[in-house]
Amino acid sequence: MSKTPALPTRATPSGGHPARSRRIHARRCLCPGVDPATPLRCAQDGGLGIRFGALSGTIALATALAGCAAERAHELPGHEAIAAEVARVMQRTHAQGLAIALIDQGQVRDVGAWGLRNARGEPLTTDTVMYGASLTKTVFAYTVLQLVDQGRIALDVPLKDDLDRPLPDYPAEPVVPGKDGPYKDLAGDPRWMAITPRMCLTHSTGFDNFRFLEPDQRLRIHFQPGVRYSYSGEGLNLLQFVIEHGRADRGLGVDVGDLMNASFARLGMTRTKLTWRHGEDPNVADGWNDRGEPRPHDRRSTVRVAGSMNTTLSDFAKFAAVLVRGDGLSAASFAEMTRPQLHIATAHQFPHFGPDLPAGGQRPDLAAGLGVIVFDGPQGHGFFKGGHDDRTANTMVCVERARRCAVILSNDVRAEAAFDALVRFLLGDTGVPYDWEYGDYAGKS
Repeated sequence: MSKTPALPTRATPSGGHPARSRRIHARRCLCPGVDPATPLRCAQDGGLGIRFGALSGTIALATALAGCAAERAHELPGHEAIAAEVARVMQRTHAQGLAIALIDQGQVRDVGAWGLRNARGEPLTTDTVMYGASLTKTVFAYTVLQLVDQGRIALDVPLKDDLDRPLPDYPAEPVVPGKDGPYKDLAGDPRWMAITPRMCLTHSTGFDNFRFLEPDQRLRIHFQPGVRYSYSGEGLNLLQFVIEHGRADRGLGVDVGDLMNASFARLGMTRTKLTWRHGEDPNVADGWNDRGEPRPHDRRSTVRVAGSMNTTLSDFAKFAAVLVRGDGLSAASFAEMTRPQLHIATAHQFPHFGPDLPAGGQRPDLAAGLGVIVFDGPQGHGFFKGGHDDRTANTMVCVERARRCAVILSNDVRAEAAFDALVRFLLGDTGVPYDWEYGDYAGKS
């Protein structure tokens, strides 16, 4: 039997970095009577940027004004309204804990936590340490793009050029079991030499999600790298290996954990870590699987960019706000992170290596960014990333025009089944492709 949710815990955000000027795509223009920071997709031709013929101009203007009205239509809910909606979600899904942050105009507007952090009935708070799961990948992509800005790595230079020796020749010594390698399994397949950082960050290396999913647990390449999307934590772990064991004369050979921890410190993410040991912090969330069985918080002994981060709602809300503003990255690198890099043609993200849909059935706006998935919806361009394991359900959804994000962290995987409706309640209709992300797997261990 599910327990009655505990009283909400709320923290009031303060401070924050100054908002950076919004990146406006060349194909967008301004809506009359709307904040100049709010762009609209349309043809550009000076003034309002709308080209007028007789009838076509009238239609174009009407469409533009309708688009502006639609964009301004959704009013973000207040804290009490969010609390009421969360109570309904928890009752419907039987989820035991849920934490939500809203970002508006690149600033944290509201954070709250509801329910329980463990089977002992202790409350979940906005400062409870929760498993970040694959949200780690987005933070890692942000870190890699900082290295790009520093000239220490290039997105399209093959990884082989950043190493002192061929990848399969690295001995066991630099390899940490459960973190990366060994890469000797690739010795007979020269396709590894084509893999670039961009391919790792767009999940197009050709690897399965993890080598232990292979029948013989040997790493292999399933398709020519760079040609299609197939979710792979193994690919990101490879990029981590290259950064940590790459050529010092190129500014590599550095600890990724140190790089990411520096960002956490700069952003004030004081309770976020990439490793975890039992007893490290008393305010930590255990989890519940899809059968409602409590499960302890997992130990994470090594930095693993595919998913070892532990964070809190308050901390990760700070990162989401910084990310949607593009702070900490050059304008070019932020544009690379959030632009469509590789079209995604499958019906769902899982299972891996699924067939492409017929061209007419594909969603044309669905694509891999760098460490995120990008899409276009009623509110314009957006990006999102999820995090999932048998007891964890996380999501971050951002729309660029209003620099709005919803962050949801749950220590109960069953909450995931309500994410689509919950994000719609929080942000309005964004067009986020939740059906593609997990499909029938949503809310299941």
